[in-house]
Amino acid sequence: MSSSHKSGDTERGDDRPRPVPGTTAATRDGTDDGLRADGGTPRSGLSSGLWRFPTLALAWRNLRRNRLRSLLAALGICIGVFVVVVLGVFGTVLQLSASQELGDIGNQVIVSPNPETGAEALSSRQIEAVERAGAGRGTVVPIYTDNAVVSATGSSTPAQVYGIDQPAVLFEGKAEPLPRRHRGGVLVGESVATSLDVQLGGRVEVGSEQYRVVGLMAPGEDITPIQPDNAIVLAEREFSGGFDQVVIAAESPEGATAAAEEIRATLNVRVEQVDVFELSEILETIAEFFSLLNRFLIALGSVSLIVAGVSIFNLMLMSTTERRGEIGVMRAVGIHRGSVLKLLLVEAALLGAVGGFFGAVLSGLAALALWAFSSIGLDVVLVPRNAWFLVGGFLFGVAVALVSGAWPAWQAANERPVEALRG
Repeated sequence: MSSSHKSGDTERGDDRPRPVPGTTAATRDGTDDGLRADGGTPRSGLSSGLWRFPTLALAWRNLRRNRLRSLLAALGICIGVFVVVVLGVFGTVLQLSASQELGDIGNQVIVSPNPETGAEALSSRQIEAVERAGAGRGTVVPIYTDNAVVSATGSSTPAQVYGIDQPAVLFEGKAEPLPRRHRGGVLVGESVATSLDVQLGGRVEVGSEQYRVVGLMAPGEDITPIQPDNAIVLAEREFSGGFDQVVIAAESPEGATAAAEEIRATLNVRVEQVDVFELSEILETIAEFFSLLNRFLIALGSVSLIVAGVSIFNLMLMSTTERRGEIGVMRAVGIHRGSVLKLLLVEAALLGAVGGFFGAVLSGLAALALWAFSSIGLDVVLVPRNAWFLVGGFLFGVAVALVSGAWPAWQAANERPVEALRG
């Protein structure tokens, strides 16, 4: 009976080794014959291209066996990457937008007498030292300050009074540019002008003196102690005595920092004669806060990726359990455990790559939607940091998938073929 059986096989021309389930000629001899895993005709389209890479093609076929389960696992990675990247991108956009809204406050340095010394005004020597520190780095503006009651049209309101000869350096005009040199008259802030109902060319009374309104100041948008809203500006000649403070309007934050350091090194060596306030310190504090907030948001979003990783771990564990017999046959015919491990890890990496890709794409679309449907500028959306978030989110998704699939793959690849065949 045995010889008859062999003869029948030969007559049918079926004396070739039978294909191992889940393998192709490519996985058996290291070549690619372009055939389907089930011995059919060559695949077309994406599948035909994948079969040039046997391990990748087999992994793709195995994932397609359980399409719904694979789709849900990839969806988990997609959602996780989307959450992490969107929170990172939105945090960056929020930080850059806040920095833009704060304007150029980081370029200002305010120098005033130290109250502990008992001085109420800066001396001429101190002002000269400040001017030397600001030379070549920006514009130095000495300021007189006082409080007064301003009256007009039968109404009165308290206001902050500044004596400045260069108001255009610190303030902006509401309708027309402010004079570069302020020689006479009064500049009125918006709050004062609204309270007193005064217009350009009108007259206001400051104390016992009357002045013509020669300019209206726009509302202040910067965070600075010198605000124009509830203020009026007179020429320096209207004041007597020493200046109460000096403002250095530097050309850059670096210039402001250098000027502040030189002032401290010159005037505050032994005794702290003056207070030096850098508004850039506020920006640094705000930047640190947003950086901490950004890291917190990303960590919070990473929880969803961990959940997705657990989903892939469960998928790979169930998949390897269901395919114990197939893996056992592969090992029994001589396929090395490293090849089995590689196949299973490629399956996990495919899930991470698909989910990570679509998660990154959706994140990019969400960032563009934020620009399209809000007042956020495109310049704070299209920044290199956000591009790194997209790339990093994709790679993070692949890494999570690989880590989640590593243990089930290792366990399946190292199981004894006999035990795997027993099921």
